[in-house]
Amino acid sequence: MAAGEKQGGAEPERGAGARGGDEPAGSEGRPSGTSGISLVPEPVEEADVSSELEGLDVDAPRVGIVMGSKSDMEAMEKAGSELKERGILHEMRVMSAHREPDVVAEYAKNARMRGLRVIIAGAGISAALPGAVAAHTDLPVIGVPLSGRLTAAGGLDAILSIVQMPPGVPVGCVGLDNARNAAVLAAQILAC
Repeated sequence: MAAGEKQGGAEPERGAGARGGDEPAGSEGRPSGTSGISLVPEPVEEADVSSELEGLDVDAPRVGIVMGSKSDMEAMEKAGSELKERGILHEMRVMSAHREPDVVAEYAKNARMRGLRVIIAGAGISAALPGAVAAHTDLPVIGVPLSGRLTAAGGLDAILSIVQMPPGVPVGCVGLDNARNAAVLAAQILAC
C-alpha cells in the first residue's frame, strides 16, 4: 500500500513532510490536497521492464545486411541464415558504393530511424561499401571482405580496404568470406 492511502477508512498519519507538519508522510511530489496521487514515478525494477519488453511484437528488422553485387548473395546469405536461427529479424539489400552512392548514403542515414541497430556490409575487390555505409551512420558496421575471381591476392585487397578505415569512421572486420561470423558478432552487439 502506498504512503498516504487510507487503510480501513482511517486517515493517513501526519508527519513532517517537505512543506511542514500538516503534510502526510511520503507526500513529496504531490500537490496539496491530492491524497494518493503522486507526480513522482514509482521506481520500476529492471526485471519488470525486461519482462514487459519481451512481450512486445516488433516487426522491424534489427540487422541490415548489404552487399555490393548480386554475385555476393550466396556468401552473404550465411549471415542471414545465422540471424534467422537466432530469431533476429534482418533485411538483405544489394547496393553498390560506386554505382549507387546516393542509395547507400540514404540507406545508412535512415537505418536507425527504421529500427536497425547493426549493419553488416559485404564487399569484394575495392570493398568500399562498408566504409561508405559507416560514413553515413553512427550504427555499428561490420565489414565482410569477399573473395572472387577478380580479387587480388585471394581477397587481401578487400580485407585491407575494410580494415584500413580513417579515424572516426570505424568498421569492424571479420574473416574473408565469413559472413556467418559477422552475424554472430551482430547478435553479440544486440545483446549488450
